[in-house]
Amino acid sequence: MHDPRQLFDLNGKVACITGASSGLGRRAAIALAAAGAQVVGVARREDALASLCDEVGAQAAAVAADITDREGIADLADRISQPFGAPDIVIHAAGLNTREPADEVTGRGWDQTLAINLSAPFFLSQALVPAMKGKGWGRIVNFASLQTTRAFPGGIAYGATKGGVGQLTRAMAEAWSPHGITANAIGPGFFPTELTAAVFDDPARANRNAQQTCIGRNGTMEDMDGPLLFLCSEASSYVTGQVLMVDGGFTAK
Repeated sequence: MHDPRQLFDLNGKVACITGASSGLGRRAAIALAAAGAQVVGVARREDALASLCDEVGAQAAAVAADITDREGIADLADRISQPFGAPDIVIHAAGLNTREPADEVTGRGWDQTLAINLSAPFFLSQALVPAMKGKGWGRIVNFASLQTTRAFPGGIAYGATKGGVGQLTRAMAEAWSPHGITANAIGPGFFPTELTAAVFDDPARANRNAQQTCIGRNGTMEDMDGPLLFLCSEASSYVTGQVLMVDGGFTAK
C-alpha cells in the first residue's frame, strides 16, 4: 500500500527529456527535478541546455545530440545513461511543425517531421527499455497534440505524426507494460512555446483559440506540471496506453 503523500515523489528516479532546450520540454525537466528526479536534457542547442542546467543545478545534466540520427541511437542511449545511470523515465517533448500546406508539402519537410515526431520517440524508447525491464519499472511519456484527432490548416505532416503518436503510445503499452513500463501521451492545447509562436504572435488568433476551450484561456507552463508528474510517477501505475489531453477542454467542445 502506497502512502498517498508519496505518489508523486520522484526521488531516486532518473528522467530523460528530449526537446529540453525550450518550451514544454524545458518545463518538464524543471518540474521533474523539483519533484526529486535527476534529469538529463537532450537537444541540439548546447547553449540552451547549459542554461537549463544552470537553472536546475546539480540534479541536471545535458546531452547535445540529434535524436533523428538513427545510427547514433545506441550511442545516444549510452550518453544519456552516463551522468546518473539508466533512465527510469523518458519524455519525448522534441517536436517539429513545418506548417506546410498540403499542396506545398516537401519530401524533406515530411521526412524531418516524421523523424523527429514519430521515429525518434520509438527508437530512443526501444534503446532505453532494456534497462527499465531490468528494474521492472519505467515511464514513457510521448507528446501527442490537438492534431492527434483534429485537422488544422498547414498541419498535414505534423497531424499525421501526432495521429501516429496516439497509436504508438497504445502499441508501446501493449509491448512493454507487462514489464512494469507504462506508456502514455500528453496532448497539449495551446501553450506559448517556440513551436506555437506563429499562433501567439497573432493576438486575435490566440484569443479565438482561448475561446474554443471550456475554461476560456490558453495554457500556461504551470498547467503542464501536474499531468506530467502524474504520468511519470507511481500515481499512474495502473494507467497505460492513454492520451491525456491537457487542453482546457478544447477537444471537449
